[in-house]
Amino acid sequence: MSHHHQYPHNDDSTGGIRLAFFLNLGFTLLEFVGGYWTNSLAIVSDALHDLGDSFSLGMSWYLERLSKKGVDKRFSYGYRRFSLLAALINTVILLVGGILIISRAIPRLIHPEHSNAQGMLVFAILGILVNGIAVLRLRGGQSLNAQVVAWHLLEDVLGWAAVLVVSLVLLFTDIHILDPLLSILITAYVMWNVLRNLRKTTSIFLQAVPENYDIGAIEVRLLEMENVMSVHHTHLWSLDGQQHVLTAHIVVDPCTTREQVLKLKQDINTLTGELELEHTTLEIEYDDEDCRMRE
Repeated sequence: MSHHHQYPHNDDSTGGIRLAFFLNLGFTLLEFVGGYWTNSLAIVSDALHDLGDSFSLGMSWYLERLSKKGVDKRFSYGYRRFSLLAALINTVILLVGGILIISRAIPRLIHPEHSNAQGMLVFAILGILVNGIAVLRLRGGQSLNAQVVAWHLLEDVLGWAAVLVVSLVLLFTDIHILDPLLSILITAYVMWNVLRNLRKTTSIFLQAVPENYDIGAIEVRLLEMENVMSVHHTHLWSLDGQQHVLTAHIVVDPCTTREQVLKLKQDINTLTGELELEHTTLEIEYDDEDCRMRE
């Protein structure tokens, strides 16, 4: 049986998420005050959105730290999937928050209310700065959790840029329907991308074959190796969207010598290294022996 493990390069996702958490929480408290001060539903809606983000970021920070733990008797593959769990919960929270925001914005479309354009302008600039710093800190994060968090923060930057534009318009005109309309557009855009992330996260949870990998093509590469007669019971899945796992049974000619088997293992390790598969378990069988997994 051949085992192969590779370990990922150092990833400071935990530090980036920690910074994003404190920045987001502090700014969220300011938003609630500023939203009621300016009477801006867009700001209050974003404050609710950011409150959910703060909870998600705090949870993501904890689970990202937990995911760095190594293998133990309880979790034989380690704790990497806890990072994936954080991404899934974060996604669900954002969907629920989005529904709440839209339900509050629609009545304001029918009965627009006056907003404080100057206050909106100040908070828009602060929002762009705070979320922009967090995005830059998380840029290049390798875990799916860090990527999901970075994407959400980038959406916040875009949302605040839109608030900035609307506040500038309101300084010169009196079209207050723009505030709830903007709230709906931002929320719809966030929810659309959240649903896309949910599809990817759920796929990993259900142990689907990772994107850009083809089990059939991998089996063909294995069959091309010397003395390999057939391959069966092949499975490929991902721990967290970053670390992938491959298992397979490889059948060799009964006359294959020990030296040839060792050479085959080296060739397999070279292949799995090229494919960036961190965990591989390959059972090498002789053609004349029984295997209950063989069809």
